[in-house]
Amino acid sequence: MKDTIIRYGVRALSLGVIAMGSMSMALAQEAAEGGATVTKKTMLDKWVIDGGWTMIPLVILFGITVFLVIFSVMDLAKKKFCPDELRAQLVALMTECRAQSAIQLATSSPTYLGRLVAYAMPNIDANRPEDLGKDGIEDAIADFSANERPRLMKYVDMLALCGSIAPSIGLFGTVQGMIDAFAVLAETGQADPAQLAGSISVALLTTFWGLIISILALPAFFFLKKKAQALEAECVNAIQEMVNTSINVINAEAQLARIPEGLGDEEGAEEEAIEYAEEEQA
Repeated sequence: MKDTIIRYGVRALSLGVIAMGSMSMALAQEAAEGGATVTKKTMLDKWVIDGGWTMIPLVILFGITVFLVIFSVMDLAKKKFCPDELRAQLVALMTECRAQSAIQLATSSPTYLGRLVAYAMPNIDANRPEDLGKDGIEDAIADFSANERPRLMKYVDMLALCGSIAPSIGLFGTVQGMIDAFAVLAETGQADPAQLAGSISVALLTTFWGLIISILALPAFFFLKKKAQALEAECVNAIQEMVNTSINVINAEAQLARIPEGLGDEEGAEEEAIEYAEEEQA
């Protein structure tokens, strides 16, 4: 599924690049012919084409940003990390202290939780029933999270890159447009609006689109980053719940033995002890 999305995304971006290149060539050809006839501008002309060649990388970057947002939202779905059904089954198995069955079930699941359990649970130490070697399990969880985080955040981090680059490209177009505008003033010696319009369009449109891309990319980056961290934490909490459940089941009698009867009421505790002894004798 992921490969299919990437393949179609690359094709769409390629078509966008070709389309922008064709429009830029057409624009250059019209300018070379002198533009004897004045035609009414379309929305595409006003908001994209008038930005000049600098709009090509911005349009490509806009397409990449939209693709990354959609792809990351689909990639960070809960069913790919910690599905409720799998979590309930694993906790139920560990309630019965069936660690091998839990590992086998986790190995058959391609989810983040399944891979985490399959990686960390073999570190259970049955010779330490008081904590089942919990420190070794936690070390394995930390190793797994550290190894998985770069892959998990790869496309999300690219959103931050797009949000940082876009304003710089827009600023570059702005500077270029201002240079062209001052060059026209230097040649003509007067501010002719018709001659300055093209350079001003480049200066304003590139900044506009650079900001649009940044406004789209940066909030999406922070939202998806928080979502990825929350899903990762949910998986870690799930495996900790599994381990703690088994520890409590194994040590249930020992834990109850440490809790005195009639806590805070000595007279009541003595009466309960006497009644319990009489029942045992009867």
